[in-house]
Parts: sequence; structure tokens; C-alpha cells
Amino acid sequence: MSNRCSSLALLLAAGLATSAHAQVGLTTVRVQTGLTRPVFVTAPPGDTSRLFVVEQRGSAGVATRADIRILNLATNTMLATPFLTINNVSIGSEQGLLGLAFDPNYATNGRFFVNYTNSAGTTVIARYTATGGNPASNTADPASATTILTQAQPFANHNGGWMGFGPNDGYLYISFGDGGSANDPQNNGQNTNTLLGKMLRIDVTGATYTIPPTNPFFGSTSMRQEIWAYGLRNPWRSSFDRLTGDFYIADVGQDLIEEINFQPASSATAINYGWRCYEGNNAFNTTGCAPAATMQFPIYTYTHGTACSVTGGYVYRGCAIPSLRGTYFFADYCSAQITSFRYAPGVGVTQLTNRTAELAVAGFTINAIVSFGEDANGELYIVDQGGGELYKIVPRCGINLDSSTINPFLNVNDFTSFLNLFAASDCAANCDKSTVAPVLNINDFTCFLNSFAVGCSNP
Repeated sequence: MSNRCSSLALLLAAGLATSAHAQVGLTTVRVQTGLTRPVFVTAPPGDTSRLFVVEQRGSAGVATRADIRILNLATNTMLATPFLTINNVSIGSEQGLLGLAFDPNYATNGRFFVNYTNSAGTTVIARYTATGGNPASNTADPASATTILTQAQPFANHNGGWMGFGPNDGYLYISFGDGGSANDPQNNGQNTNTLLGKMLRIDVTGATYTIPPTNPFFGSTSMRQEIWAYGLRNPWRSSFDRLTGDFYIADVGQDLIEEINFQPASSATAINYGWRCYEGNNAFNTTGCAPAATMQFPIYTYTHGTACSVTGGYVYRGCAIPSLRGTYFFADYCSAQITSFRYAPGVGVTQLTNRTAELAVAGFTINAIVSFGEDANGELYIVDQGGGELYKIVPRCGINLDSSTINPFLNVNDFTSFLNLFAASDCAANCDKSTVAPVLNINDFTCFLNSFAVGCSNP
């Protein structure tokens, strides 16, 4: 560390006793409003300047139009021209444009994938390319559309719709609901000869898709080889822990129970999550079902009441709140309750926390939480479809690095935490939010010193 940094460290330590203090916690800031049925947000790997917002349908006042729009994160403004428009999507309540996933190599190939239901109600997985193959382009080339996979849907609901690339294997994972109606009348969840009620895993590095040789049913002539896991009802928002590769699947229940499932990154076998034989941990319709011992049950469940439909989220791995790393967030669509917990195999769920009150913002209402989102830095967003709004989860006091809840909240431990983060080249020490190399420098010490001196006010 330079002498200038050391001097600043001494100055900061000397001012600890008289600095202002504030309560630790989380809050949200509304970063966008006026969206049309937003259903998902995401960003290409490494693109810290943009967030891509998926509008389910009704974009620009056209019922069958669905836009992907770009939010400029530096200015919190939406670009006027959509990144991509998909026309003639179906307009049932759970239909439309539902998913977006950027290729892990988007920075070099400009490829991305969408999941939507067309005018016939059929699910379409399609690949597009940014205009000119340039990943920095703010528009996609409509003519680049290539259909990768389709699946007829017997009913208008339970389409699934999420897609994402595995951080450890680079394969595309796609969620499908059981085909809809109620009670899985076609028993699709347990039928391994259909894609419905499944989590798929395919290789999309070529012109079309191929089956990864490590898929559990690879080479089978009686089971669909695309299947990675089965026994799902309507998996509504899944995610990978970007650090560990662990997989979280939130599955919407029938009438009584919502559930969150977990698949460790090391898993290599087909997992049966139990639907329609079980709803959560409870028997639902076990006629013709395999023994319960062959199924994997949820890591967390909750029952209906004001709650009725789980919305899966993410494990936080961002820069702004280092003490929160490893915490999984999820919500309920009907009750707008936001909850977090930590999970470890062999230990179970710990630190279960209802975050609804602390994430509330005076003057605004967060409801109809249809999705969470993650930007390239791992910061989390809440998608409020009812209000057409987007909120970002932020710390109430960004310099309370040890997350102390004991007064004085800001103390020598926060400075020690800052020094440790800086020494480890952790992005949490980037106090001035610089994007110019070297990102961590003397300015971050100055920023931290000034922020500490000002303190935090309790929002």
C-alpha cells in the first residue's frame, strides 16, 4: 500500500470516535417506471453499463407485441429504440415473451436466446444476434432469428419460460411447466417422454442444438434426452449461484404449498422433484408414482393464505453488500412478501428473514413481483409488473461494511473491513465506483474517508 494510502488510513482511524452512525439494513431505489408488463431483467456477461428489460406483451400499445428494452445504468433512462421486438405473441395471462439469456460468449459472438409463446400458444426458443454481430450494439438483427426448439402447449398456463446458462458447463437450461390447466391432467410432470414439466439442458454452441453427453438420459430412445430434471409443475424463475454453480428452482404449487428446490453444482443424475405425486412435501396424487425415496423434496416450502405463487430469485453475489453474499432472495406474487435465507446441504435453511418492510420505499408500492433480476455486477433488482416498475436492492448504509447492528454502527471494524476488501481486490472496496483501471486506487480511500465522516442517515 502506498504512503498516501497509509496516511489516509491513519486519518480515518483517528476520526472514528466522533463519526455519525446509522442503522444497518437494506432498502430499494426505484430505477425505472412506465414499463409495460415487465417480466424479467438481465445483462450480458461483463456488460456493466446496460440492463435488458423484457416486456411480456402489450409493448407500444400493441397487444401482441413484446419488446426487449435497454436501461442505461449510468443515467437510469430507457433507450427510445427497443433492442428487439417480437410480434404475434399469444396474449393469455401467462403467455408472451417470458425469457432471455445471453450467450456466455456474447462479448465475441453477440448471440442471445429468447423464450416466448407464439400466436398458436406454442413455446418457441429462438436465437438472435446483435446488429452486425456487435455486442455493443443497442439493437438486435430481426433477420437473425433462428428457431432452436418448439413445444406445443396444451393449455395457456404453466409455460415456465425461464432460461439461463450454467456457469460451470456453458449449457442452456430451459424451464417448462406441466402444460397447464390444473392438477397436471396429462401427468406430464412424471412422463419422461415429454418436455413438459421439466428442466432441459442443451448445447447451443452450434447452428442448432445438441444433447450434452453428460445429460442423464443421453442416448435413450424412450426418454427425452434434453431432460435434466423432472417432476415440476410451473417453475417460475430459476437461477444459478454465479459463484458455486448451485441451482435454485422455485416451483409454483397447486392449491396449498409453494416450494423452492435446490440442485448442487456437483449433481449429475436426473432429479425427480415430485409433481404431480407431491405438492411440496405433501402427497398430492400418488397413483402410479415411484417411491418417495426416489424423489427430491424442497429445501423450503410455505403455505397459501395471502400468499399463493412463488417467484424465485437469486443468490446475492454483488459488490455493494459484501456481508449479504450467499443469501438467496425470493418473493410471493400475490402477497408481495420478499424473503431471504441461506442454504447449505447438510445444514439446511438458516437466517430466514422477511425483508418486505425494510425494502419498502416511502411513496411507492412494490407489488405483483413477477421476477428478480441480476446485473453484470451481481446486484439484484425487483420487477414489479403491476406498477410497471423496476427497483434495485441497495444497502441503507453502504459504508457499514461489517453490517454491525450494535451502536455505534460505524466504527473501527468498518475500516478494518475496508482494508481487507481493498487488499483482496474485492469490488466492494470500489467506493468511488470507478470503471477505469486500476479500479481500486487512492481515490477509494478518500471516498471512504469522506463517506465515513458524513455518516449515514436512516431512510
